[in-house]
Amino acid sequence: MIQRVKITPEATAVVEKLREKNGELMFHQSGGCCDGSSPMCYPKGEFMVGSSDVWLGEIAGCDFYMAKDQFEYWQHTELTIDVVEGRGASFSLEIPLGLRFVTKSRVFSLEEEENLIPIHYGEHVTLAA
Repeated sequence: MIQRVKITPEATAVVEKLREKNGELMFHQSGGCCDGSSPMCYPKGEFMVGSSDVWLGEIAGCDFYMAKDQFEYWQHTELTIDVVEGRGASFSLEIPLGLRFVTKSRVFSLEEEENLIPIHYGEHVTLAA
């Protein structure tokens, strides 16, 4: 099965550092403007996942969710979470480190689209995309 979301080694190292300090983590990318459309890292359970959130997979041991309306635009792309220097204006855990997570993307081939891992909405219903 083809993963929908991946993470760079540099971003994985940041996740590991954040996990040491904060315990289990999760990611969410909303459809908001500005920093709201960036991937945000939270302690697991701090962000309430709802039925309008789509689970895309797991990166560096963290569940990755995206707002449903944002997923409508990104569903045909492979997402790669990376990290860059600079401060974002969000509540994401990496901000105090002078870093920010960013999403890079590429369009899936037709063959890849036929073999994507299934998504699910919220935390209960499993659907194939």
